[in-house]
Formats: sequence, C-alpha cells, structure tokens
Amino acid sequence: MTFQGLTRLFVAIAALAWGAAVHAAPVVKTEHVEAQLVAEAVTAQPGKPVLVGLKLRMAEHWHTYWKNPGDSGLPTKIEWVLPEGWKAGEIQWPYPRPLPIGPLMNYGYEDEVVLLSQLTPPAGASGAQTLRAKAEWLVCKDICIPEKGELDLTLEVGPAEPKPDPRNVGSIERAKGMLPVAAPGWKSESSLSAKQLVVRLTPPPGTSPPKQVSFFPEREQLIEPAAPQKVTREGDSLRIEMKLVEPPPTNVTRVAGVAVAEAGWPGIGRKAIAIEAPVSTQPIAAAGSTSAARPASAQIDGSVLAALGFAFLGGILLNLMPCVFPVLGIKVMGFVEHAHGDARAMRLQGVIFAAGVVLSFLLLAGIMLALRAAGGQLGWGFQLQSPLVVTLLAGLFFLLALNLSGVFEWGIFAQSLTSNLSAKGRYADALLAGVLATVVATPCTAPFMGAAVGFTLTQGAGLALLVFATLGAGMALPVLLLALFPALLRRLPRPGAWMETFKQVLAFPLYATVAWLVWVIGAQAGNDAVLALLGGLVFIAMGAWMYGRWDHSPGLWRPTVAVLFAIAGLAIAWPAPQGSAAAGGASARAGELAWQEWSPEKVSQLTGGGQAVFVDFTAAWCVTCQVNKRVALHDAEVMQAFAAKGVVPLRADWTRQDPRITATLAALGRNAIPVYALYTPGSPDPQLLPEVLTPSIVIAELSRLPAAKPAATTLTQRPGGNE
Repeated sequence: MTFQGLTRLFVAIAALAWGAAVHAAPVVKTEHVEAQLVAEAVTAQPGKPVLVGLKLRMAEHWHTYWKNPGDSGLPTKIEWVLPEGWKAGEIQWPYPRPLPIGPLMNYGYEDEVVLLSQLTPPAGASGAQTLRAKAEWLVCKDICIPEKGELDLTLEVGPAEPKPDPRNVGSIERAKGMLPVAAPGWKSESSLSAKQLVVRLTPPPGTSPPKQVSFFPEREQLIEPAAPQKVTREGDSLRIEMKLVEPPPTNVTRVAGVAVAEAGWPGIGRKAIAIEAPVSTQPIAAAGSTSAARPASAQIDGSVLAALGFAFLGGILLNLMPCVFPVLGIKVMGFVEHAHGDARAMRLQGVIFAAGVVLSFLLLAGIMLALRAAGGQLGWGFQLQSPLVVTLLAGLFFLLALNLSGVFEWGIFAQSLTSNLSAKGRYADALLAGVLATVVATPCTAPFMGAAVGFTLTQGAGLALLVFATLGAGMALPVLLLALFPALLRRLPRPGAWMETFKQVLAFPLYATVAWLVWVIGAQAGNDAVLALLGGLVFIAMGAWMYGRWDHSPGLWRPTVAVLFAIAGLAIAWPAPQGSAAAGGASARAGELAWQEWSPEKVSQLTGGGQAVFVDFTAAWCVTCQVNKRVALHDAEVMQAFAAKGVVPLRADWTRQDPRITATLAALGRNAIPVYALYTPGSPDPQLLPEVLTPSIVIAELSRLPAAKPAATTLTQRPGGNE
C-alpha cells in the first residue's frame, strides 16, 4: 500500500472513531445496573419519529420490573427532557417473565432489557440535538435497591435518510421482537366472578392455539400473581382461569394484558400478543369441563341434560326435607279422603297441584333472575332473607296448624270463595297447596339440587327457568303419581275417625315450623322482633278461635271479627326496619365447634399461614343447614377430627342478604345453601362437600389433611369462651 493510501485509511479510521465518540451515549453505572440511552439510528429526520430506548443491563440474578410488577416491586420510570418542540411517546414494554421470590410472584426482566419510546423532532429541527432522560428503577435480588440516573444522547437531525446504528441494532431488534402485537383474527373475551378472572381466546378458523400460555394483566391488584393459572382447551379456544385478589376489584370494565406462548403464536410469529377484552356480564362457562374441586356427589358437568337431570332428582328428594314433608302429608290426606270415590276429580287435583308447584318455581326463579339482572346479589331462598316474608309465613303456618288442630274449619269458607261446587273448591285447594309446598321448600336444599341451581348462574334466563321448572316437576312427581294411580291409595283404610286424628297430628310439624320461623326472626332482627311476632300470633289465634267458636252464627260478623284480629296480629308482628341482630353469628358454645365469622380476607390469611379452613355457608332459615349442624358438624368425633387436623371453622351467615357471600357462592358454582367448602393451604380451589352431611363424610374429608400443629385447636372449652 502506498503512503497516500495508508494516510487515507488512517483518516477514515480516525473519522469513524470521532463519530462514535460524538454519537455514543454515556453509560451510568450503579452497583447492580448499567444504564444507557440507545437509538435505532445514528441520525433523525425532521418531523419523523426515531426509536430510542433506555437499556438496563442488570448484574447476574438481579432484576427490574414490568409496568405491572406483580406482588411487589416498582415499574421503571422515564422522564424525558427534550429540546423545544420534541415529543415523546409512551414506554413500549417488552413482555415480562415471571420472577418467583419466595411465596411471591413478580413480573420483570433479568440480564438486559430495552424500554423503547418514540421521540419525534419538530419539522424545523436541524443539527446536533441532545436528548436527556431522568430514569428511576428498582433493582432486586434478595434485597431491593431504588436507583436512578440522568442520561443523555446526541442525534444529528437532517434531511438524509437515517441509517441504523450498528452498535445498538442487536439490542433494539431484540426489544422490538419482545413487544406484544395485535393478533388479527383472534377473538378475546373475559369475565369476572367473585374470585376468578377468565380470559378466553378463540383463533381464526383453521388455527390451533398453543399449549403453554401465561397471561400478564396490565392492571395491578387484579389477580393473585402467585396463584397458578389454569389453561385448558375448549375445542379450538383457549381458556385461562386466574384467581382474583381479595377483596376483588370493582368497576373493572375491560381487561388488558399480554398473553405469552412459549412456542409462539401460530400465524403471528411472536411469543407475545396484546389482549384487550371487555368484561362480560355473564360468566364464561367452561364447555364440557368439570371442577376437580368438587366431590363426585356434587359435580355437574355443565351440560344442559346433566343440569336437568340433577334438577329433577333434587326436586324428588326435596319431598323428604323436613320443611316440605308436613305440607305434602296434608295434601295426601286429602287424596285419601277421595281415593274411594271420584278418581277423575282426584287425578285432576294432582295435575293442578303439579301445575301450582311448577308455576311457583318459575315465579320465584323469575323474580330472582329479574332482581339479579337489576344488580341484586340474590340466590335460592332469597325471600327468606326478609324479616317481613318470614313474619307472613309464620302467620300463615300458624293459621294452618290451628285449622288442623280443629280450632276452626277453613275448608267451607275457602270453597265458598271459589265455587259452590265442592269439586271446584278442591281444585283451588290443590293449586294453593302446590304454591304453599313451593314456598316452604325454599329453606331446604336437597342433594343434587345445589349443583343444578348453581348451573343457572352461567346460563341465560330461558335455560335457567327450564332448570327451575324441572326442579318443580321433580318435586311434584310423587304427589302426581299418587293422584294418577288411585289404586296406590286404596290400600289404605277407608276414610273415618282415624283421619281426624291424623289431621291433628299433622298440625304439630307446622307448629314446629312456626317455632323455627320465630327463631329465624330472632336471628334476623333480635328479641324485640320475637316478642312482636309472638304477640301477633296471639291475636291471630284469638281471631281463629272466635271464627271457630261461633261457626254456625248467621251474618258476616264472625269472619269480619276474625279478619280484624288477623290484621291486628300482623300489625303487631310487622318487623321494624331498623331491627337487626347478628344473624346466627359465630358465637362459641359448649359442645359445638368454635365458629368464627367468615370473610374472604380471613380465609386468605389463615390458608396463607398454613392452616386449613372449613367454611359453612348457612342461614337461620335453612332447615337443611340446621339439621347438618346437629347431625354431623357438632358430632363429637367430627369435632375431634377438626381439632386433630387444626381446621379452623368459619361461618358465612346468609340469614340476611350479604352480597359478598352471594358472590362467593357464585364463584363456587352455587346459588343455594348449604354449601360446605374445605380450603387447604397451597390450593386455589376448595373442596366442596355434599349438601346433606353425615359424620363419616366430614371425617373422611378431614382425614386427608396432615396433622395439626401442637398449638392448634378448634373446640370450645367453655360456654362463651373466646374463639
């Protein structure tokens, strides 16, 4: 090479070195991070954006955070200080990776990350322009250190076409490749329940979704980052279930985030896609899936046929519940009276009784669905959460019991209101009996019924009404069969004196029902409400006695006085709006589990501390709940099992309306009580026990848990002791 050639080469190298020195941004070094501004191009054009990034290079095993840092941490902040007229766009965040830290889960970056922003010079810019940024970041390993730095970068602005900066092209391209992109043709939808966020992604036709996917929501305090995400296939769709934080967030109308597939998204060529889905008012049902958290006796596979089958079977079993059986006994006794006479009239009575049951179920379900659509948090038995309804039912059952005891005869007066023909009177009586049977059935939940009613939470109004109609058909079936086949009744003795005795015996279950309703009022509104209700029942009894005592007297004075006494009784018993009490609260009594008051926060606190929790979703008006307590939950061996396993019993009392309990039941796939949920540490979903309990069922479930720590105890040591 000639001397002149060497000279030209030296000048060129020197020029490149000088240019690099001019355009290279200084590096800010802290103890664990190297920070620097990097640009995609070495120059910029006036009025056209240029991509600039904050590059953070972390020491080994140290990390910084995404815009939603997860359980802890802080996102990196950039404050741009730009020449006049320049504009800066938002930070473009590469998709994060999960960073487990003990029991927590954070979202962030290790090794290196470039947070990109678009900077746009004004149309009249020219020459060297210095861009400055004040950056703050939190870098963590076992400890966290807040750091910051002031950085700058000089770009030459001119008309020439920008050329890539070879020093930064690798970092910039990696960051651009990690940016989430839109997914053309993919459909996204989401729903929120009391405890769960569900995101469903449906690909365009002919495309299969990836198998391993993680969802990172942009909103903080939306999901529990450390809780496992359940990803399942639903045909060609992908369903992602995530546990919500407690207490659940409110006013969430949209869910935005990033879905990351380890193998990449087919047809897109990226690992991360941007998701933005409106929150549906209806839960997204899991098609053809079952929850492993529910026992076989309580599972429902989500199909319509299965739901209808459970509803029909639950309706049949509802006849055996203590709140229904006395009313059905009265109706069957009426059938016995006519079993040896007009078979056609009796069959028609059976049909009318069944129609009364089914129509009443539809009416109650329709009211419940309408109130829920208006924003109310309601479930099966909602009407018994009202002290007024309980008071009216107590008065009605008390009148029925007095009638059965022979204090007065209601039949002749009732028939006179409908028709002078006794057959038509019987038909009206059959219809009213069906309505009454449905009303008294609402405090009870039979086996299989809870799953069927809970299924309606995920369905439209039409299908929900069909489930309730099937439930009513199942309940009406036994009485309908007896009416349609009188030969079954003819095996009983002919009507005679024994029927009067049997009728009076049937009064006592109704008196017991009244006593129970009085107790419910006490749980709902306190002792003053109990005294008012008992005083009102006395006036009702006086009116009924006067009506029966002078039953042959002419004129209307007898029914008029009876009605006035009944009105006075209701006025006395009418519950005061301000009446309140701790509805069956979590008081500890000798011989019972030491119940504590339920709350979602307490469940999380206890399970987070390594303790198992048993939640009894109950109400004072739920007969099945009270029977289960006395038969199973307060059994001596069951209480010993609670103590041996250190299980904390919590009582979620639904006696008076509690939207949090309603929402929690909905998240469990239930809309009726009783519900028994066993929460264990480390498991996001509880185990649900059957609606009807026995000591062996509870003990078998508790036996699967590890032994308790020595200090744990759940038994009451003395009356009124501390929980």
